[in-house]
Amino acid sequence: MNFVFLSPHFPTHYVNFADRLKRMGVNVLGIAEAPYDTLSPYLKESLTEYYRVDNMENYDEMLRAVAYFIHKYGRIDRLESFNEYWLETDARLRTDFNIEGTKYPEVLESKRKYLMKNHFKKAGVPSARCHLVTTKEEGEKFLEEVGFPVFVKPDIGVGAYASYKLSNREEFDAFYNDHPPVPYVMEEFVNGLIVTFDGVTNYENEPIFMTSHIFPENVAETVNCGDDLRYYSVMKIDPVLEKAGRAVISAFNTTARFFHFEFFKLYEDKKGLGKAGDYVALEVNMRPPGGCMPELMNYEHDTDVYQLYADMIVHDKLYQPTEKKYIGIYLARKDCFNYVHSHEEIVERYGEHLMQYHDVDAIFAPVMGDHMYLMRAKTQEETDEIMNFVQEKY
Repeated sequence: MNFVFLSPHFPTHYVNFADRLKRMGVNVLGIAEAPYDTLSPYLKESLTEYYRVDNMENYDEMLRAVAYFIHKYGRIDRLESFNEYWLETDARLRTDFNIEGTKYPEVLESKRKYLMKNHFKKAGVPSARCHLVTTKEEGEKFLEEVGFPVFVKPDIGVGAYASYKLSNREEFDAFYNDHPPVPYVMEEFVNGLIVTFDGVTNYENEPIFMTSHIFPENVAETVNCGDDLRYYSVMKIDPVLEKAGRAVISAFNTTARFFHFEFFKLYEDKKGLGKAGDYVALEVNMRPPGGCMPELMNYEHDTDVYQLYADMIVHDKLYQPTEKKYIGIYLARKDCFNYVHSHEEIVERYGEHLMQYHDVDAIFAPVMGDHMYLMRAKTQEETDEIMNFVQEKY
């Protein structure tokens, strides 16, 4: 089996995908801009061969790289980057070389927030009414339909960057007077808790691994206010959420891949969407969850999701344990804040709960924090105690 892996060095923990595939006899063929000498020894050992391009944005270079691998190794079976930024490039290369997986332009249906709505409707899962931002006059018409507040965000984008709640006429006017020169969508505002439905599907588009995480604070507000991010997993997935998640899987082409879906759980009744406690589709991501969530999944289940993925790709079978054993916790801390408890105090008090601690890559820091703690607990009470202790500020 030949597996082309775009940008295998970033983020750094994605080397584990290459390692597990290589151990199973797969030719793992890397393509990226990074000089070979800068790759970690672990990644070098995990790749069968590496093709350096000068610029991954230059599609002709990417075509030549894949063509080289085909000439040397034969037909390419899979091509992935696992990275939101490169999903369109993944799809274009699959299309041009007839490689199995999501093709272009189909990939846009799971990248553009405006186009996702059609699939949510097909799945029978409600989602917020949405307007593709054009002129201010058209925005006025949408506002007449849904009223304030509304939420605006890039049609393509992740991590709540450049996303805003518009609560009044002044904010509405300011948005149209000065918003980034990229396509935007405007949605009716949904007051709800963000809950994820994450996992891996097999070649039959069936989920073989599922988990769920809760973001107790709105991510967009966390980003815009510069506050600390935190989220945690649930011990048992709500059956209502699972039903909605499975319906969304069926409505999209999620075959043989990771998925990361986001839903609102309504805090209050919302006309046209549901009652308090109902789930409303927010967006889909056809890749592993961002940041270190794959690592957190490992700690939650005492499993290896990288091996789980490799087993599925090579054998279309599940061999890794999937039973939930712990609540996984992600906690960010930022250098700009003065915390009550030092890192040393955290380690002394909760060392047995601490799975990983390290600095965050600068590119992710505005959302993920400057430093991150991956922790786990047995109960929600323990979880709340740990979160409050780590992020308590003066």
